[in-house]
Order: sequence, then C-alpha cells, then structure tokens
Amino acid sequence: MNLGSHIVQRALRLPPPVTRNLTVERDLRVPMRDGAVLLADRWIPKSGGDGLPTALVRIPYGRAGLVGNQMARPLAERGFQVLVQSTRGTFGSDGPFDPLRREREDGLDTLDWVIEQPWFGDSMILYGPSYLGFVQWAVADSAPPQVKAMIPVVSESALTLEFLRADGFSLETPFGWAVQVARQERKFAMPRAMLGAKKVRRALHTLPLNQADTAAMGYRYDYVQNILEHDDTTPFWKGLDHRHRVADIDVPVSSVGGWYDIFLPGQLRDHRVLQEAGRTPLRLTVGPWGHTSMGVGPAAFGEALDFGLALCRGEQPAERAPVRLYVMGQEKWRDFPSWPPPGYEPRRLHLQPDGGLSPDTPPTDSPPDTYRYDPTDPTPAVGGVRMAFGVKTGRVDNTALEARPDVLTYTTPVLDEDVEVIGEVIAEIFVRSSIPHADVFVRLCDVDDSGRSTNICDGLTRLTHADHTTRATVQLWPTAYRFKRGHRIRVQISSGAFPRYNRNPGTGEPRATATTLRAADQHILHDLAHPSAIILPTR
Repeated sequence: MNLGSHIVQRALRLPPPVTRNLTVERDLRVPMRDGAVLLADRWIPKSGGDGLPTALVRIPYGRAGLVGNQMARPLAERGFQVLVQSTRGTFGSDGPFDPLRREREDGLDTLDWVIEQPWFGDSMILYGPSYLGFVQWAVADSAPPQVKAMIPVVSESALTLEFLRADGFSLETPFGWAVQVARQERKFAMPRAMLGAKKVRRALHTLPLNQADTAAMGYRYDYVQNILEHDDTTPFWKGLDHRHRVADIDVPVSSVGGWYDIFLPGQLRDHRVLQEAGRTPLRLTVGPWGHTSMGVGPAAFGEALDFGLALCRGEQPAERAPVRLYVMGQEKWRDFPSWPPPGYEPRRLHLQPDGGLSPDTPPTDSPPDTYRYDPTDPTPAVGGVRMAFGVKTGRVDNTALEARPDVLTYTTPVLDEDVEVIGEVIAEIFVRSSIPHADVFVRLCDVDDSGRSTNICDGLTRLTHADHTTRATVQLWPTAYRFKRGHRIRVQISSGAFPRYNRNPGTGEPRATATTLRAADQHILHDLAHPSAIILPTR
C-alpha cells in the first residue's frame, strides 16, 4: 500500500485490513446492448480474490488516483473484490457522455455481465456517493437476486431535479458540476479547476445566462444549455427521474446523507418511500455534513462493511436503530425508529412587529416590514447547502449577512429551556412586492448567548404574482437541531441567496435569456389577517 493510501485510510478511521497485498486488472471490457463497450478495473487480493463478494462502483470521474485509493483499495483490503467502471463516454468508455441519461440501461447490462464472470462469487453490493449513488437508484428495482445491498451516499433517485425547480433554480451546483465534467479529462484537471474557481464564480453573473459557459470555458456545453432551457416539469428530464421505481425496490438499502447536503430532501423522500413500503433491512444515517465533508466517507465505508458485507455473507448486520441522526446543537448521535421521528409536533412561531418571533403570541395588527431587493447587488449565499470550489458549506457566522438592508430578521426572546427540532421545516410568509416576480428566501438560525447567529436550514421559492398579497410556502431543508436554553431562535427573510440560487431578474424573462434586472420593494406582512410563521417539528 502506498503512503498516500495509508494516510487516507487512517483519516477514514477504517477497521484493520484483512490484506494489503492487492492487484488491479485494468481496462476490462464490458459490452452494452447497443454495442458500446465500457471499461472497468477490478481490484482484488493477490491471493484468493475470486469468489469474494463484489462491490460495484460505476463512476463518471475516472478510475485511477484518488478513486482507487479512497474507494476501491479500502474495500478490497477488507473482504470485497471491487469493480470500478467508467460510465458511458468517460475515461475510455465508449461515448458520448450525456449526463445521467443512460445509467439504467448501462447499469443493468453491467450487472448481467458481472454475474456471468468466472470470478464472481454470487453476491454483490452497489456502492458510492452522489452520481455513484444515482446509478444505484436507476437499476435497483430490476437488480438480480445476487445484489444483496445498496449503499447510496449523499444521493437520490431524481438527481439534479431539485436544482431545476421552476419555482427556484439552483444555479451554482449544476453549473459548477457541468464545468468540472466538461474539462475533467484534461491534464491536471483538478488543479486547473481549483485555480479557475474564481472565473467560474464570475461567470455566474453573466447575462444572458446561456453565455455563462462560454465565459467560464470559452465554448458552449450542451448540459449547461439544457439545465437553463428545461426546468424539472418538462418531459426533457423524464428518463433521468427514477422516483417512481423506489417503491418496487426489494434490495436492502443503507443510505448515508448530510444535513447540509445538496441532495438531502430527495434522499429522505426515497428513504420514506421504502419505509412506508415496509422494506427491511433498511437504514438511514444523517450527519452534520455537506456534500464533500470528510465525515461522509467513514460513515459510508462503515455501512459497506457492517451492512453490505454481512448481507453478502448471508449474515445479519449488527443490531442498530433503523435511523441514526446527528442532532446538531446537542452535537450528539441519536437513534430513532423512523424518519421523520415520532413525537415531534408542528409548532408555529409567528413573525411579530419590531423583529419579534413568538410561539405563543399570534400576530397583532401592524404595518408590514419592507426592504428593497436589487438583483444588480443580489443578497449573497452564505454557508449552508453549497458545493463549489473555495466556498464554505454548513454552519457559519451570519452576522455580516444579517447586517444587510435587504435581509430581515425575527428573533424569539431568550429560551428558558431547550427546544429540539427534528423533521421537515416549513415557512408560510405573506408577501407583497412592487412587481409580479419575486423570490422569498427563509433561513432558520440559532443565536447564541454572545449574539452570534448561525444558520441551520433554509429554502427558497419563486412567486409569479407577487404584486398581489401572496402566501409563500417555503420548504426549508430538513434538520435535526437542539436550541439550547439561553439561546434564541431566529428567522431570516430575504429575496435570494446568490449564486446558490439564480437571482430573480424581476422581469419574468426565461432564465436562459434574461438580460434586464429590475429592483423591487418587498413587503413582509405579519398581522391577524396575514399570520406569517415558521413551522418547526418540536418535542
């Protein structure tokens, strides 16, 4: 084992290896139904590799380097043989690469090929994060009985569609990912991507947006044009949406996610579908992580070994609760019987005059609060659910953000007891704008005894008739958080979080071709007729 791999595995806190003496069979040719050939590498112990349970990893990002040392090697040293396959159109596999589009057909063909190989030992798991998890959801309802478990990590069955919502386009993540994969096979791709991160961020300001890929890379890229032209409601993405397959999945699933992960809402939706269908064994683990946080890896490997390898061997996984959540604020792992956990009831905290927030007092007659939103100086995204080079994710200090004139805050008095919030968070905000087109961004924060405000979860929705008083229902990210006695609960309201969400130009023009930016005066109502509130699942 090389030194770099040794350091990675120590950081992952993995159990001791069974062997460190591995060999890699490279560029195995896996035929597809249409004649295309996808390449794969097989990681095995030098002695006794045939017949071991197989971990199948299908990946569009290449098979060498960190992929081998961080994913294949640790599993191959601890009881698996590992097949790492480059998806269609990437790193030697026949193409072209049309993101997400062919993963069901190619995945099923790959499964058929694996179980016919003389080295296959009659059991396998599907494994991997993000895109590598999506390819699992794409095939799991039709997986052969030799697939004993799937371990999708920070992933879901309708990958990217949350970004492309008609009522809230998440710009930063799909654009940054598109730039990454468009140039990933160039020499020194990763260092170049990190060095070019500022250029990519500048490109997000481009108008019209359909010129942003040219600003970032010097040419147009089909995937960027597609995400700008087609929102989640259009038939264009139908073949990439596997949500309808989840209820028919019989494969045992252990899903690993993060409270600040870009795919968390969909991942919890998938788990709940399986839970309601009575599928067992079924596990869910959610930690205090973003999409690329270091803690995700150890949790995923733990599930591959404890859950996946046990099932491959015909054994029962170690006893644990079906749902294991990291409760932030308390900073402790806790076990629950289901998602969402039982016993947490919705509690309305009403917006009050003078920046108050109260669970007990209904709003009184009072004038609305106002602010001006200017898309030429858009309210910035700060921490939270992010995935971009050089950008901090998760919990951060919101002091500077809350000092902006385009951000309103509403805060409870000091808490005289702990308040625990676990589950889905929703805000109902009555808003009126000076123009029809406006966004409502809502963020839940914890204010400590020193006055520091830290973000917990948030969400955005877009309105198209905002010049009339409208109740905006904003679905925030799910969470598990304990507000401590002596702290305060705060709600932020603004009209954006750029570039996580695309700025609303205020004109109603299509997002791909909009060129005019129009400022607006926003009014947030909180009176008896318009009881704006955030709804927290509390116990």
